[in-house]
Amino acid sequence: MGLFDDFSIFLDQRLDELLSSHPELQLQVLEDTLQEQAGDTQRLITELQGQQKHQEAEILSTAQEIQRWHGRTQKAEAAGRQDLAQAAREREAVLLCQGNQHWQEMQSLKERQIQAQELLKKIQVRRQEVQAKLKQPTPKATSSNPASNGNVNGSYGDPDLLEQKFRHWETELELESLKREMGR
Repeated sequence: MGLFDDFSIFLDQRLDELLSSHPELQLQVLEDTLQEQAGDTQRLITELQGQQKHQEAEILSTAQEIQRWHGRTQKAEAAGRQDLAQAAREREAVLLCQGNQHWQEMQSLKERQIQAQELLKKIQVRRQEVQAKLKQPTPKATSSNPASNGNVNGSYGDPDLLEQKFRHWETELELESLKREMGR
């Protein structure tokens, strides 16, 4: 295992620790990951479409070449040039094989496109679910310290609001620390 693998494992463990202690952050990371996956999948679909168009052009070009060599075969046979007719038939056979390969590649690309589109739909559904959870209000933390129920919170009269502000701030600090560690 290399240094990169060790570092990657370390970062994964730190991230897991951070996320397990902050479920709202975990949802945000999941939403960000799903957004990235959706973008990657959309780029893959676009790339596959481009490759499919290329294969279609290759099939058309090969079909035209097959027709041309078929005509040459007939022309050579009519002229009694069996040597040229045989060579033209062989060339036509090679082109037919190439055409079949292009056709199979195009079919494979179509299947991969369908799978990628299905994956994109699943990702989008999952993103909607996560976004809905993110929009739900987070449950307020309950304080077990009776002294905190008084107005000791300064401008934050509600102890739950102060708790929420601190949790948010602490989460941001931990995330920034993790980002700095990952940036090394």
